[in-house]
Amino acid sequence: MKWGRVLLGAFLAEVVLIILAAAFYLAYGEAGATAKLVYVVPPACLLAMIAAGYWVARKAGDRQILHGTLVGVAGALMYVALTWGKILPMAYVVSHFLKIIGGAFGGW
Repeated sequence: MKWGRVLLGAFLAEVVLIILAAAFYLAYGEAGATAKLVYVVPPACLLAMIAAGYWVARKAGDRQILHGTLVGVAGALMYVALTWGKILPMAYVVSHFLKIIGGAFGGW
């Protein structure tokens, strides 16, 4: 298992997603960004984890899908840890599942 790469891939994907959200907040202000991010975050999560899952799985040998899936799980857990106790839109909850699916697809 390449735990270091899994955690690094998940962390980098989450950083990309946070930068995306910050750019929306700078461009549209809080109210505009909140309204738009509900539609942008789910596909962005899927794409970020596909890329991270692929990056991690390249060096994973014969456990590529497992490593990709673990990237998605780690990314979802990182975001849950960052937002613990906050009420999130349903689109963000769905995004956690898309992270796992995206990571697995990237590993495949």
